[in-house]
Amino acid sequence: MTIDLLKDLNPAQRKAAEAISGPILILAGPGSGKTRVITYRIAYLVRTVGVNPHRILAVTFTNKAAREMRERLERLLAGSVKDMTLGTFHAICAGILRRDGEAIGIQREFVIFDADDQEKLLKQAAADANVDPKQYPVGKITAAISSAKSQMTTPEKFRENARNYFDEIVARVYERYEKMLRQNNAVDFDDLLLKTVFLFKRHPEILKRYQERYVHLLVDEFQDTNLVQYELVKLLAGRHRNVAVVGDPDQSIYSWRAADLRNVFNFERDFPDAQIYYLEQNYRSTAKILQVASSVIADNRARKDIKLWTENEPGDPVCLLEAYNEQEEAQMVVREAERLTGSKKYRLSDIAVMYRTNAQSRALEEAFIRYGVPYKLVAGTRFYERREVKDLIAYFRLIHNPADSVSLMRIINVPTRGLGEKSIVEMQAWARGRGLSLFEALEASSTAVDKPPLTARALASFDIFYKLIQGFIEDSRQMPFLEFFDRVLERSGYQAYLKVQPDGEERLENIAELRTVAEPFNGLPPGEALSPFLESVSLVSDLDNLDETEGGVTLITLHQAKGLEFPVVFIVGLEEGVLPHFRSFDDPAQMEEERRLCYVGVTRAKRRLYLLRAFRRSLMGGSTVNEPSRFLEAIPSNLTTEAVSPNEPVQPLIPLQKKLYQYAERPPQAQAAQVSKSAAPGLSRTHVRPSAPAYKTGDQVRHPVFGDGVVISTLPVKDDHEIVVSFKDRGLKKLLLSFAKLEKT
Repeated sequence: MTIDLLKDLNPAQRKAAEAISGPILILAGPGSGKTRVITYRIAYLVRTVGVNPHRILAVTFTNKAAREMRERLERLLAGSVKDMTLGTFHAICAGILRRDGEAIGIQREFVIFDADDQEKLLKQAAADANVDPKQYPVGKITAAISSAKSQMTTPEKFRENARNYFDEIVARVYERYEKMLRQNNAVDFDDLLLKTVFLFKRHPEILKRYQERYVHLLVDEFQDTNLVQYELVKLLAGRHRNVAVVGDPDQSIYSWRAADLRNVFNFERDFPDAQIYYLEQNYRSTAKILQVASSVIADNRARKDIKLWTENEPGDPVCLLEAYNEQEEAQMVVREAERLTGSKKYRLSDIAVMYRTNAQSRALEEAFIRYGVPYKLVAGTRFYERREVKDLIAYFRLIHNPADSVSLMRIINVPTRGLGEKSIVEMQAWARGRGLSLFEALEASSTAVDKPPLTARALASFDIFYKLIQGFIEDSRQMPFLEFFDRVLERSGYQAYLKVQPDGEERLENIAELRTVAEPFNGLPPGEALSPFLESVSLVSDLDNLDETEGGVTLITLHQAKGLEFPVVFIVGLEEGVLPHFRSFDDPAQMEEERRLCYVGVTRAKRRLYLLRAFRRSLMGGSTVNEPSRFLEAIPSNLTTEAVSPNEPVQPLIPLQKKLYQYAERPPQAQAAQVSKSAAPGLSRTHVRPSAPAYKTGDQVRHPVFGDGVVISTLPVKDDHEIVVSFKDRGLKKLLLSFAKLEKT
């Protein structure tokens, strides 16, 4: 039975799976089959050793990993998994608190507050504690409290250890926040772990019950545990000491989530009799990719020396590419993706593009859209769909077109202006009753005899907003565009609003990236830049859903890529200040984490790896020339090439609008046959009402400014028509027909 069950494991994996007694540390390199070992180890305990599944606790770091492990075990054990405790730390602790939390005052019906709930409660707690949110942003207080909880520091202890006035402020809010959580019978995500530790320490009889039940404890991704999670592991393993932890210090990349790399090293200190097993055979990558990965990570000091090796083929050299700027970098990626898929050796879904920060996706997204190559953004929001980007664009759209009530409704209370939903509904009803747009109603309400049925305070708030937008309208006609951009961001209060959000820094980076998009329009005369800027942004937004299929190239941050693998990987932005990030320059520990992040990216690649950098990069509102990343310097030259494919010619990229132009010129029969294979099928599906104008898809037209073009689509909009035209020299433009001044050619 044992041979039958473990026959597919290599010798190192088998030893780790068969070691069943005492503490065990399994150091597993990327692609070494660690999840397979954990799964087979559990199956071995049940089928061969005879351990009751009820006595096993297995901890994963994501619900997805837990589901996959359960599915594998169900196949191996044929239904013996249902009595096993298998899940994330948070899910397991929630179950413990449901059963036994009353011992520390947590009722069974408690609710778990998510990040939004937590933010609202902390804002109220700060207000109750008389804390000025402008001087002490709630986002910073939130981070401080979360950090305190991850270090098992209570409000009382935090106050005792306060080192400065900010700590005293945090202590006041922390105490009030905890009281409000109790009043709401609620816990936050940090509490799920922390309260379970408190429960076990304050009630040893409850801890003893769980210790007796769980004879075997297994923990995956141990390098990502924080202090509270490690304390839980030690408490639960305190009786039988049959605890197996699996991890790789070289893949610890979540210190910003309070993950503590030292837990891997402390395990040997706390369990001096621990058996250590190394899983070093990699089944994922080619030999050259592994050699590059080993070169990158070698300079780190806080690591275990895991010597990766493989029986896979040597593979192609890793390709190093230098572009002039981020646009050319993105074009290189798209060109190579088209070449690889054109060779029929790879599919688009085989390819991933990885980057350090979310803001870097913008140039990539625009290139994939422009050249009609399908893509998908993983575990994130597309650049032009991110809330802060949409909010600021809504301001600009309302300034450009005050009749745009959709944009007005999006931002009328963002940031908050003391306008409740009831007040806004009343104003909408008052506007409808008089046949006014909502913006017109805001103007009229201040002078009308029969004012809206609102409080004087609400009417004043509406008037302030109206005057704000009216002032921006005047500014847009007089200021250079970037100066106007900055004026809106500042005077609307939106910049200050973002600064106090928990994720404000990243969101401000995205706003700075939007400013980069605005830069090319700065040379236009005041009053003439806003319209083309919004036109270009609207076009990208409309085409952002282009070919949202499973076959798209994956765009993903390096942090999100952990645990994934792809036949082809591009890592972009390998420059000093980007990867490694500039915030790590003065912190050796953070620099080591940046190196681990690069290592994680490299080891996601199975067959082909491309490392790209730009000579000049416009990012976060500025343009800089950066040195090549120090991580590139660590790679031996014999493992790399600067030629994409010396034996194949470079294919020219064809922009999407040209593809569509060529498509529109074909006979109707050819068009119909091509629709299912079009790079942008959404543009050929426009439903035109019978009252459509005398323009149809494929018509040749001329515009007094944009020149010659071809009609791509028409769409009824109220009493007008929106027409999309692909101009030979100016690309795609979206126009209102009544203003377009088009003529057929």
